[in-house]
Amino acid sequence: MGLSWSHILIVLVLFVLLFGRGKISELMGDVAHGIKSFKKGISEDEEAAAEEPKVIEHQGAKPAPKTASRAKAPRKQKTG
Repeated sequence: MGLSWSHILIVLVLFVLLFGRGKISELMGDVAHGIKSFKKGISEDEEAAAEEPKVIEHQGAKPAPKTASRAKAPRKQKTG
């Protein structure tokens, strides 16, 4: 059972009736403003990254202490 075009149309009509044209256009304007500010923030971050390269200092890993390893005993085969 899926959504038909008539179901989608009814939902859209109810949405417009509940929120009105003014609210929907205001909501879309807020979404557009958010997208623009997001893009502006991304471009500012890229400009800051291009100006000042990040330096990552690498410290060598300390060797693990050597421990005595014991050999595993061979498994006994089942006879049956």
